[in-house]
Amino acid sequence: MTEAVVARSAKLGDDCVRDIPRLLTRDEIRELSQIDSVKFTAAALLEAGLIVAAVWISVTWWNPVTYILAVIVIGSRINGLGALMHDAAHYRGYANRPLNDFVGELLALPTSSSMAGYRNTHFAHHRELNSENDPDWRRNCGLIEYEFPAPPRKVLMYIMQYLSGLKTPTAVFGFHKNKETRDIPAAVARARLFFFAALLFASIMLGFWKLLLLYWVVPLLTVFLAIRYIRSVAEHYAVEHENVLNESRTVLAPFWELWLIAPWGLNYHLEHHLFPSVPCFRLGELHRLLMTRDPYPKIAHITHGYFSGLLRDCASNTETSVLPEAQPRLGQ
Repeated sequence: MTEAVVARSAKLGDDCVRDIPRLLTRDEIRELSQIDSVKFTAAALLEAGLIVAAVWISVTWWNPVTYILAVIVIGSRINGLGALMHDAAHYRGYANRPLNDFVGELLALPTSSSMAGYRNTHFAHHRELNSENDPDWRRNCGLIEYEFPAPPRKVLMYIMQYLSGLKTPTAVFGFHKNKETRDIPAAVARARLFFFAALLFASIMLGFWKLLLLYWVVPLLTVFLAIRYIRSVAEHYAVEHENVLNESRTVLAPFWELWLIAPWGLNYHLEHHLFPSVPCFRLGELHRLLMTRDPYPKIAHITHGYFSGLLRDCASNTETSVLPEAQPRLGQ
């Protein structure tokens, strides 16, 4: 059953089932879609190195300030590893698919998810974007924090609820309760179970369980979940939903916001949905190219800043808390 579900998800692919305007030539798409395994490996090592450095600095110079900074850095870098796992889920990490999937599963471990399970729901999300068949959209329907318009103070309050851990049950169980998310190959399930059991056993026997709690569990259930909520809103809520060029959002933001919330091209979410074969390292280039191609610059939903433009968008009159009855094609 599990292998069949994974194989079916891969076969159906990550292309949107609705019409997308012809904005690029096949040669341009092919050139932009080239995999860069060296960059991908370097990015993964950088994120892991930043986590190790944050832990070391906090432990060496322990005080409340260094610990809080470490939690912020670690939570945001778990998000960075998740961004790279997302690329691997689209087979953009390595041309060798077994290697791609192995590394992708390693990158997924700190996020608590499985890349294979994530791929199952994520490909469906791409194919059936913002419809009743979109598992991500369906999961968030009925949650008050995804009802818009909403004043900035309310959105900030929801972010603080995720940051404080008050929304942990909703965020964690809401993601993992999905059947397809849990439907992963038996070998992957056994490997994950062995890893987490061995990690827990070793942490108790060797006495580093407090480090795991302070520097993995706390950042994961606070900063990481808060960032994931911000990204979720930024990617698909408070937008027009008129056609494929404005039912997702691209956010152009300062470097510090991108580093904290949307590293490795996550801010170019509209471009990613239009051309999921383009690796994260080329999405900025893709965005600049699309801005020269009509009707993209006239219709595309582009927001400036996560803590400025996004909050203004959320307070606008755009309503996205209810599933659209039908997804219109471009030009309709």
